[in-house]
Amino acid sequence: MSGPAARPTGEVTLVPLDGPAGSDDGDAGGTAAASGNSAERDGSQAPPASDVAESPAQLPSGTPEPAGKAADSAAPPSSSPAPPAAATPPTPARLTVSDPVREPTDKRWCEKVTLDFHNSGGTAVRAGTVAFGTHIIGALGIDWATVESTHELPAPIEAGARKEKTWTVCVDAWRVPLGMHVETRDVTVQWE
Repeated sequence: MSGPAARPTGEVTLVPLDGPAGSDDGDAGGTAAASGNSAERDGSQAPPASDVAESPAQLPSGTPEPAGKAADSAAPPSSSPAPPAAATPPTPARLTVSDPVREPTDKRWCEKVTLDFHNSGGTAVRAGTVAFGTHIIGALGIDWATVESTHELPAPIEAGARKEKTWTVCVDAWRVPLGMHVETRDVTVQWE
């Protein structure tokens, strides 16, 4: 039962507490003693000091990683693939032509002409022409005239390939009277 407060009748001595200054709590334990004894009151035990030391520290969210880890993650991979080598463009077609090989026919104003083509370039010869210069030779060996004719090149001629072709080259019959003949000596080739 509560009643009116009574004044002490004996001598009262005030003793300072060991707790934080300014504490008006009358318990002798203070704040530190209360937190230490709370584990004993609820039956739980504080973890050993070694466990606390070995457990990694938890960083609050938004805290940047230590400088060492950030540097490791930003480092480039040790083996980066080398850039592909630039492809060398193929060399253009380069056509060489043999000297003409001539054979007579049964007509004195015609003859067969054979040429050998060699493409030593890096790309194929797609098209072209062969121009023949046929000389009209008299009975005494005089060169009376030269008649030109043009024929298609035997294309395509692949890079590094050879191709042979024979043409029958003729001039007008009236240009070659009896006793005269033709000689196809000149060859000009154009290609693309």
